[in-house]
Amino acid sequence: MNLHKKEEIIKKEFKILKNWEEKYEYLIDLGKKLSNKSPIFRSEDKLIHGCQSKVWLEAKFNESRIFLDADSDALLPRGMAALMIRVYSGLFPFEIICSNANFIYEIGFQTFLSPIRANGMFLFLKKIKFYAIAFHTKVSINLNGRILKKK
Repeated sequence: MNLHKKEEIIKKEFKILKNWEEKYEYLIDLGKKLSNKSPIFRSEDKLIHGCQSKVWLEAKFNESRIFLDADSDALLPRGMAALMIRVYSGLFPFEIICSNANFIYEIGFQTFLSPIRANGMFLFLKKIKFYAIAFHTKVSINLNGRILKKK
């Protein structure tokens, strides 16, 4: 599924929710669906600095796509991470790099999240884009669809 379709699904889900309490509950439920991580997963290199809570992000590159996993020590940030994973995991690096993330504004995060929580979400997105740029520079796809590894 491409980025646009994923964003549309998320926007429809949030449109159904009537108030900020329901949105919080929904995010917390999303976070509960993330698999439990071992302490090894929660390493310093995966930690997103600047977030109010501790949030860890892992990105793996497989068959030209980026796959994400995350964890947090708090329920709401864990749900926010789960939401971002739903949107961005499985995409090609260029899709992530070109993303404007307007869906975040369209679902109203800036109105129902505290400024600190909203900032954490943007730091999470910034780290996802960092990984996308890093993977994009390692591999390029030519017009014939063959993968050329850069040295």
